[in-house]
Amino acid sequence: MTKSPVSYNLNLIAREALHRYGFFSEIPERARNEAKAMHGDFWPHLETGVKDLTALLWSSIDNDDSRDLDQIEYCEYRPDGGARVMIAIADVDHYVRQGTYTDAHAIKNGVTVYTGIEIFPMLPERLCNDLSSLVPGEDRLAVVMDFLINAEGEVKSGEVYRAVVRNRAKLIYEIVGDWFEGRKPLPESVANVPGLEDQLLLQDKIAQLIKESRRKNGALEFDSIETKPIFKERQVIEIALRQRNRAHQLIENFMIAANGVMVNFLRAKNSPVIQRVVKTPERWERIIEIAVELGDSLPSRPKAKALSDFLERQHKRDPQRFPDLSLAVIKLLGQGEYDVVYPGKKGEGHFGLAVQDYTHSTAPNRRYIDLIVQRLLKAALNKSHAPYSHAELMHIASWCTDRDQFAKKVERFMRKVAAAMMLLDRVGDTFDGIITGASEKGTYVRLLNPPAEGRVVRRFEGMDVGDQVTVRLIKLSPERGYIDFEGAGAAYTPKPSADTYPHSHRKPRRNSRRK
Repeated sequence: MTKSPVSYNLNLIAREALHRYGFFSEIPERARNEAKAMHGDFWPHLETGVKDLTALLWSSIDNDDSRDLDQIEYCEYRPDGGARVMIAIADVDHYVRQGTYTDAHAIKNGVTVYTGIEIFPMLPERLCNDLSSLVPGEDRLAVVMDFLINAEGEVKSGEVYRAVVRNRAKLIYEIVGDWFEGRKPLPESVANVPGLEDQLLLQDKIAQLIKESRRKNGALEFDSIETKPIFKERQVIEIALRQRNRAHQLIENFMIAANGVMVNFLRAKNSPVIQRVVKTPERWERIIEIAVELGDSLPSRPKAKALSDFLERQHKRDPQRFPDLSLAVIKLLGQGEYDVVYPGKKGEGHFGLAVQDYTHSTAPNRRYIDLIVQRLLKAALNKSHAPYSHAELMHIASWCTDRDQFAKKVERFMRKVAAAMMLLDRVGDTFDGIITGASEKGTYVRLLNPPAEGRVVRRFEGMDVGDQVTVRLIKLSPERGYIDFEGAGAAYTPKPSADTYPHSHRKPRRNSRRK
């Protein structure tokens, strides 16, 4: 189908969206100058106690366009059938010191924002894409989570320390995943590094052990769909699907284990820690209803293990529809948030991961909260007081929760912009979809093909999260990210107010707690 010749300035739209949600689109000149003045020759000034681990066969797995590499991995067999796992995280705090101009900007944005058309990094590119990135072939400072896994995939013990590391290969999720799953031969990027094939096969085996152990404990296993707009001559020609594979699972399971090790290490050092929590879902009753609709059942009170078993059964019964079920349950679980936990206290826990202790510490180039955790770690290693007061940590946790949630809104908005461009010539067409949100704020649907998300503004009565529906596209506004539908199934009949919008689109509020 011929696309409309209408042209949109996507970079301008992305920047306006960023500003609307309280983000800054430019790194301040003072911060850029700080980064320019830095150098990567740390060897002459290396502190005592920092290990030299550059001889190990480290590698990274990330997206094809990622340059801000936060983590690399290495594993070893153990005689008892278990393994030693080492996760090295970029030592961003070495360059971004507390109180600097770079630090001040980083906390204002809180995260790197990915809009599909442009990336807005939290840190100057001189740092996140170079000095503090674990780029291949370069010696880099890192924080290492070093832990043991038994033959059943359980984390038995671990420690955290500083080290110098060297990444031997930057690998791509899709390429490595296809190899792991037998769809493609050994990648050239792996074959070119002696010993890396066996190292990655070991990593995959260990990650699957960890995954199975987590599943037995009730961790939820989703198969969510990620979309990426494909542009040609500033027009969206396709919305590509990115589905998780074994390479994604490898990194996910290693990072979850590493973050747990970090929490336990800080607790043992009597240090406060900012934990990532997902509380018990408030809409458990709706999850029960979805289970009943699928011919299954769940207990009346929220239990992660029961939900995990339900999801596993549904994945086996209907793997093609499982991503839609995953999306519905994810929405009903609610959003994660950060909370400060002091020694001797218990956090809320993470319902989705079925763990009591979890943090974010594995992406300090992209998330400010991970940088804070690094500073808490270094204070603990040096046996000094935490570099922040209780009030400061509480404010940082609240602010970073806010920034995390608003970054997701920006990214979702830009996906809608791209989708609206794809659908310009399809007003009046009907589509199958799944309801992803239903509240006083509005009813939202994600189409099955193409995977676009919009709002149901007419004939939405009775729709709830997880419902499979048919909708008709009635209105578009790419520059505003509006994709409006009406219910088109047999159950939806016109009402007296059918030609009026029951609720208006609201502009996102600009957060004013911190400018």
